[in-house]
Amino acid sequence: MKHTFFIFLLFIALQSGTSAWGQRLATLEIELKESPKFAFPVSVDLDQITHLADSSIQLMEVVQGQARSIPYQIYNQRGRKLYWMVSSTGTQGNKRVFEVHKSPSSSNLSFLAIAMDDAAIYIRREGKDLWQYNHAVAYPPAGVDSAYARSGFVHPMWSPTGKALTRIQPPDHYHHYGLWNPWTSAEFEGQTIDFWNLKERQGTVRYANTQEKIQGPVFAGYKVLHEHVVLKGNVTPKVAMVETQGTNIFATPEENGIYLADISISLNTATDDPVLLKEYRYGSLGWRTTEKWDRYNSEVITSEGKNRVEADGSLATWCIVQGDIDDDYASVVMMSSPTNYNHPEPLRIWPENQYDRGDMYANFAPTKNKDWNIEPGKNYVLNYRFLVSSKKLTAEEAESAWQNFAYPPKIKIVLD
Repeated sequence: MKHTFFIFLLFIALQSGTSAWGQRLATLEIELKESPKFAFPVSVDLDQITHLADSSIQLMEVVQGQARSIPYQIYNQRGRKLYWMVSSTGTQGNKRVFEVHKSPSSSNLSFLAIAMDDAAIYIRREGKDLWQYNHAVAYPPAGVDSAYARSGFVHPMWSPTGKALTRIQPPDHYHHYGLWNPWTSAEFEGQTIDFWNLKERQGTVRYANTQEKIQGPVFAGYKVLHEHVVLKGNVTPKVAMVETQGTNIFATPEENGIYLADISISLNTATDDPVLLKEYRYGSLGWRTTEKWDRYNSEVITSEGKNRVEADGSLATWCIVQGDIDDDYASVVMMSSPTNYNHPEPLRIWPENQYDRGDMYANFAPTKNKDWNIEPGKNYVLNYRFLVSSKKLTAEEAESAWQNFAYPPKIKIVLD
């Protein structure tokens, strides 16, 4: 009799939206085109659901009638956003159902962490390094022209198994800095300025300040300010353009073989004069890869089916660069957002005969085949996602990951 009565009370509680996890506040429904190959982030406006304190809610996923608590993160920027990861594992199928519950004792411990010292910002997953942004000036080796010094770049970008996938200051190109962001040919105040080739002493890019750091169970990230500085003809360096660069690293405990890096680049003029980013084969977010990759042990696959021989100058929505590394494997899918200038974007991929071994370099170069005018008072944004994996990836997997980045699913909110 007592058992029957308990079941009756549980039935009444479920009908009223109350459970062992507290009162249900909303149901979040997602219809996917296909089951994702990799986990990816989604978000909703939390203030549409509740004005409770951030620590007073619980997020649940409902699978075959059973609810389980999942990690979430609340990010405050012009309103509260609730973030979580849609998993690729399990038997959930293409329809995903999540519930937001009122919970007086929510447990939502950080999974990703951020740290900063005098040299760099570090993002770690359970204590393991994934990403290092260097804000201090890095000087070239002794005996090399000091003009090659610069700040504001990513190195290392690590694979999930701890392999460095970037390289800085290689002897063939001392101005290469891992994952970095200059423009090669820019017109400003009647002069053409090269921010890329530092030895020319025409311009450089430098770190200015850190605007934000964030960490949590779903993502960790930072936002920094860069200055594109004109040296040519100036006794005192003059800032022509400012760039806000934001990076968020997403990961899940279930998929330790991958993580996602979302990079947002926002460009604005620093004066009342425009900056014309002129057509050139290089420019924007460049990636000098690990010296362990060459034409013998790595490959390129683009969204249009091009390989390394064919990729340079072609247009792409995504590009895989992957290969063997120290008895291990690593792969990166570079993805371009449909909102980017000149999307699908032209690629700059070094040919296989680059130097003796065929060193690897990859770059989405939006100005490779056309100019881009940055006008005063306007904001110009480029968004990229890097999927970093410890396994060899297929074109099908890259396309699935890009679709969920480029066209995130709509989320239906049903309030209780």
